[in-house]
Amino acid sequence: MPFVRISLPKKLSLATKNNISESIHHALIAEFHIPAADYFHVIEELEPHQIKYPESYLGISHSEDIIYVQITAGQGRTLEQKKNLYHQIAVRIAASTEILINNVIIVLLENNGLENWSFGNGEIQEPKHLKK
Repeated sequence: MPFVRISLPKKLSLATKNNISESIHHALIAEFHIPAADYFHVIEELEPHQIKYPESYLGISHSEDIIYVQITAGQGRTLEQKKNLYHQIAVRIAASTEILINNVIIVLLENNGLENWSFGNGEIQEPKHLKK
């Protein structure tokens, strides 16, 4: 796991949307050490009136190309891993798309990673790659 929800402007090309998703996935593999097959993303395309943001927040400028990345993942990663993940996501997206690094907003939601997930069959699975 994690589960990733990407909220972005509808106007972006399919190639850009796919590059954003792949950038996030590869960063999660590198920094959170998830298996390559652990790829659960939802891309939510929004009209301009559905995306709200400040032109500047905490000294960082934002524009109409802003994207929101919400990651739900199991607990257990260090602060350093989280910092590295955020950096890698933003850098990879900026390198592979027209989205500027300042327009990548990331929110990480953590849970215990065990009884909070079902990957099918209406059952709780216990992925072997998670620490108990």
